[in-house]
Parts: sequence; C-alpha cells; structure tokens
Amino acid sequence: MTLTRRDVENIAHLARLQIGAGELPAYADSLSRILGFVEQLAAADTAGVLPMAHPLEGEIQRLRADEVTETDRHQ
Repeated sequence: MTLTRRDVENIAHLARLQIGAGELPAYADSLSRILGFVEQLAAADTAGVLPMAHPLEGEIQRLRADEVTETDRHQ
C-alpha cells in the first residue's frame, strides 16, 4: 500500500503532529513500508497455529520482590 502526501497529512492531523513539508516524503515512504509489512503478516497462513495464553508459557519470569523500599513523604 502506497500512501500519498495527502494521506500522511491527514494522519498527522489526526495524531496532532506537526510535520514539515520537507519531511512528508520520508514519512510517506516509511509508513507505506510499514503498511506493506503488515499486509505480508496478514497474508501468512495461521490456520494451524494455536493461540498462546501467555508469551512466556513454560518459562519463568523473574520478578523482584514486592517490598516497600521508600517511606511515605507526602507531608
């Protein structure tokens, strides 16, 4: 999918971003390549793939102990 200059201007407006006229071609190219990659991912056959309940299934994620380390200095 190729985005036009107008498409990028509309996206920038919706995202409340100020993009200079000189930057528009670079943004259009980058966003077009990102959307092209997303289209490739969408085309992948995932019919036989089971969804994962957790990305670290079978792995242990080390977490620090949930301890108070600072006193309340609100006042």
